[in-house]
Amino acid sequence: MHALTWQGREKVSVEQVPDPTIQEPTDAIVRVTSTAICGSDLHLYSVLGAFLDAGDILGHEAMGVVEEVGPGAGSLRAGDRVVIPFGIACGTCWMCSRGLYSQCETTQVRAQGKGAALFGYTKLYGQVPGGQAQYLRVPQAQFGPVVVPDDGSPDERYLFLSDVLPTAWQAVAYADVTVGDTVAVLGLGPIGQMSARIAAHRGASQVIGIDLVPERLAMAQRHGIDVLDLGSTDDLVAAVQDLTDGRGVDAAIDAVGMEAHGSRVAALGQKAAGLLPDALAAPLVEKAGIDRLDALRSAIDITRRGGTVSISGVYGGAVDPLPMMTMFDKGLTLRMGQANVRRWVDDLLPLLTGDGDPLGVLDLRTHRVPLQDAPAAYEMFQKKQDGCIKVVLDPHAAA
Repeated sequence: MHALTWQGREKVSVEQVPDPTIQEPTDAIVRVTSTAICGSDLHLYSVLGAFLDAGDILGHEAMGVVEEVGPGAGSLRAGDRVVIPFGIACGTCWMCSRGLYSQCETTQVRAQGKGAALFGYTKLYGQVPGGQAQYLRVPQAQFGPVVVPDDGSPDERYLFLSDVLPTAWQAVAYADVTVGDTVAVLGLGPIGQMSARIAAHRGASQVIGIDLVPERLAMAQRHGIDVLDLGSTDDLVAAVQDLTDGRGVDAAIDAVGMEAHGSRVAALGQKAAGLLPDALAAPLVEKAGIDRLDALRSAIDITRRGGTVSISGVYGGAVDPLPMMTMFDKGLTLRMGQANVRRWVDDLLPLLTGDGDPLGVLDLRTHRVPLQDAPAAYEMFQKKQDGCIKVVLDPHAAA
């Protein structure tokens, strides 16, 4: 089969690799019909190469049709149309029984001191071959795959159940948004777009989207989100306070993560680490790594006293300096973590299978290209070219 593989810093290529096979009774093999590029994939593309090997298959947002199942795959059947959650969980362990699927004790990568294994996401999370490929081996298939209607609708109606929608739903849930609240979303990439829409759907009286990319701001505005353009806003805190009776928002969602714009010293550090041999870069990142924290610091600054900051953007630093005095003095609550995908599926699926499109899932993908064009698509997504907000790859389309 063909698959998108990591080959080096900012270098990926589509290669011929062996087809996946059933290895455990709970496995399934899925023919991938759509697979997306995530903002988190860009961290692998640029920053986290020390934890990848040349040839690793990337991607953790995939859906398709079940081709084969192991004898322990539960009720899953060949022919089922499924979405694959990006985290691999058993559904029955102590953590899973509490809805903490991202911490599944069956798939925890204990050798690295990390939580549940993830598709296509480095040695830190199990080095499991990812979904930017024509076929995908799915472990723990008795629990993970979400069966969706084979109703002729485009994959994009359901694809984002793999990551974007549950991550955004959790971000809003962790922000403790209630009816009438004011919410700011920093970063209007795919997660930020959906976080803003979900906050509005769940009753926020005002949702403020913050970014500096015109196409992202325009997309948010199409869905009724108030926007602030960082490129033309001199004082973000003052601008938010002007919109919120001088207090700040009840909750802020950081949908940016470790590669925020504006953090020049941290950016140089990340780039320098990426140029070192893996044997030197890996311990440096794990023990002395720092993130670009402009988005998180802004979230802390624009949240009112007693408010909540929810972090859905991925961070990987070990010695990040945070303004503890400000956080303590303001009495802020912080919540964060990988999405517990299956915890939120029952909330989300009715919004996708019912009439209409209340979350606007069909207005998120800006580019759909053959898998063979993935290397150019990664570069386009990273550089925010051609109005790119979300790329979906078609593994079986002709280039």
